[in-house]
Amino acid sequence: MSRHPTVKWAQRTDKIYLTIELPDAKDLKLKLEPEGKFFFSASSGIDNIPYEVDIILYDKVDVNESKASVGLRNICYLVKKEEKKWWNRLIKQEGKPPVFLKVDWDKWVDEDEEQEHAAGDDIDFGDVDFSKLNMGGGPEDIDVDDRDEDDTDTDEMDEEEAPSVGDDSETKV
Repeated sequence: MSRHPTVKWAQRTDKIYLTIELPDAKDLKLKLEPEGKFFFSASSGIDNIPYEVDIILYDKVDVNESKASVGLRNICYLVKKEEKKWWNRLIKQEGKPPVFLKVDWDKWVDEDEEQEHAAGDDIDFGDVDFSKLNMGGGPEDIDVDDRDEDDTDTDEMDEEEAPSVGDDSETKV
């Protein structure tokens, strides 16, 4: 019998964000159908415990414009809605949603606030490798090893002003 991983979700007028929290997922299978059927299966852990999600989304989706990204800790799926409209819920099934479905509050935006946040959503960094960007200010940057020993950035405190270890009194800086 398969277990259900935690699935977080958030939406915009034109898309759904699905995040499947499953560290070190192996034997990954993802399937999305135009009618909104979403299927995920994988195994995880030392014992290769099987996990599965099989849900029918609230409305139809554009499979060709949807995309997945597999990371070490989770699987992110950007599901493009067929029609630009706000869904009342994630799944077609009415009533209380399954316990493994959770709202992704980090990505959630209310329908009436969506336009305010729209500018930041469309940023596409493509294949930029941020580790190769030079974030320094150039030759005037000071290398810590090249500083004189007398050149310090902090003010030295007198012994009377310095708090002692275990001293419970407040220190005013």
